[in-house]
Amino acid sequence: MSAREWLGKDFYRELGVSSDASTDEIKKAYRKLARENHPDANPGNEEAERTFKAVSEAYGVLSDPDKRREYDEARRLFGSGGPGGFHFPGGGGTGGPGGAGGPGGFDLGDIFGQQPAGGAGGAGGGFGGLGDMLGNLFGRRGGATTSATRGQRGSDVETDVRIDFAEAVRGATLPLRLSSPATCGTCAGNGARPGTSPRTCPTCQGAGLVNRSQGAFAFSEPCRDCRGRGTVVDDPCPECAGEGVSTRTRTLTVRIPPGVNDNQRIRLAGQGEPGRGGATAGDLYVRVHVNPHPVFGRSGDDITVTLPVDFSELALGTTVVVPTLDDRVSVRIAPGTSSGRVLRVRGKGIGKRDGTQGDLLVTLRVVVPPTLDEQAGEALRSYADAVATHDPRPEITALLRDRE
Repeated sequence: MSAREWLGKDFYRELGVSSDASTDEIKKAYRKLARENHPDANPGNEEAERTFKAVSEAYGVLSDPDKRREYDEARRLFGSGGPGGFHFPGGGGTGGPGGAGGPGGFDLGDIFGQQPAGGAGGAGGGFGGLGDMLGNLFGRRGGATTSATRGQRGSDVETDVRIDFAEAVRGATLPLRLSSPATCGTCAGNGARPGTSPRTCPTCQGAGLVNRSQGAFAFSEPCRDCRGRGTVVDDPCPECAGEGVSTRTRTLTVRIPPGVNDNQRIRLAGQGEPGRGGATAGDLYVRVHVNPHPVFGRSGDDITVTLPVDFSELALGTTVVVPTLDDRVSVRIAPGTSSGRVLRVRGKGIGKRDGTQGDLLVTLRVVVPPTLDEQAGEALRSYADAVATHDPRPEITALLRDRE
């Protein structure tokens, strides 16, 4: 891609974000657009394919802090067009009403202070710092051509798993089946039919880049014959059609750590989509969903349980047996304990990273029988007569008395 074409693009508009968007906002916008316009999801849709390539190109620049800084600087200096626009030596202008060399316009050659092609220093010999900045964007640095193309890191992938409450507490190892792009197993990623090999591209001599001059500019761009790969496949692999990447089902073993939270993500480095041009693969994020337990709950590193009790057990005191996730424990209820009291059993919760354990929190809740036989009813009436002088709600009684 030429300097003129690059500066003429608005990568922020391609992704639908503002120029001051954060890295996370750019990443989120790219993922959404790439997922909606991916060729696999839109077979035969040329418009979706063009959009996918455009957002991928935009993300490739804006996701790289150095490239984004240089791109923003170039836009501030030239890309905005200004009232008079700007002019590329060797033909054509762009920008505002002044056009090439018009009123208020300016010539990039004047800013760079370049020498004529073939003069001392060669094309671009006098670019200085600004020329170096644009050279970083367009594949040249200080007039030197890169020797190899820069690969594109594979996309991150996210999937979901659902586990039981006990597995979330103790941890688990799960097999995970994925159908996703991966390095082709037939050709090992080189794109050639087994028994054959890709050959070095004769146009770029395997560099993946070709040098091109335009007026005073000399820069590199991806080779069109090999699409920047540096090699040409004469006999494509039947599985991946020469792409080196195919969709296949694979099984991974995922280790769920003890104490994982519901909706927590676990990162598996390098298990996402494979990279292009020898670049690293993306990451796989496994989002964990925990099924609720019919008895136990969770509060941080503590396990919670609600224990139904009779009124007499709270009033007279007793010892009750409480289940834990693994076994059982005995808990002493002191006489006169109120309903709703929380008793703590040390070390029966979730394991922490420092090797200690959370606790089991037992909440006592009085359960009232829906019906009483004659003997139980008579006993309760006798009890009510015995405590008739005791007011269980003195604050409420005082408030009502004040309002009489």
